[in-house]
Amino acid sequence: MEIQKNIEISGTVEDLFNKSFENTCVRFGIATIQPGERLPNEGLTSHEENEFSYIMKGTLSGESGGVPYSIKAGEASIIPAGEQHWCVNEGNEPVQLVYALVK
Repeated sequence: MEIQKNIEISGTVEDLFNKSFENTCVRFGIATIQPGERLPNEGLTSHEENEFSYIMKGTLSGESGGVPYSIKAGEASIIPAGEQHWCVNEGNEPVQLVYALVK
């Protein structure tokens, strides 16, 4: 077993693991998005990994691949590698989610 200390990326996102296995790399972590917070702050973001997320608390809205969305606690999403996206917490409570970036 390997235990890895949290690697902080920003104030709201923490990677729990970032590990490569032969031809696969997995980043697994948690994110807390505060009310009014938008990721990224401006514009769009994309990454070379497929992004799998599960919302534990709250509701996020945004756009992915040019399509508006809203996702709430108990729901999961997949954002394909390279797809441009953004999200915002328009609610009154922090959004908490678990994510895995898989390449």
